[in-house]
Amino acid sequence: MTDTLPELVCPVDRAQLRQDHESLVCTRCGRRFPIRDGIPVLLEDEALAPQSSSDR
Repeated sequence: MTDTLPELVCPVDRAQLRQDHESLVCTRCGRRFPIRDGIPVLLEDEALAPQSSSDR
């Protein structure tokens, strides 16, 4: 999957995504998109809310 990562962008704000464990994280808005069975689920309704700075 890391081969295609540079081509994937956040569906909300079109920012780059970075891989973090079992999800892709938007570098701008912080939304987390799950990776299920090796496939990123880039649907806004499936995204997890950004973590607050105190959670990091």
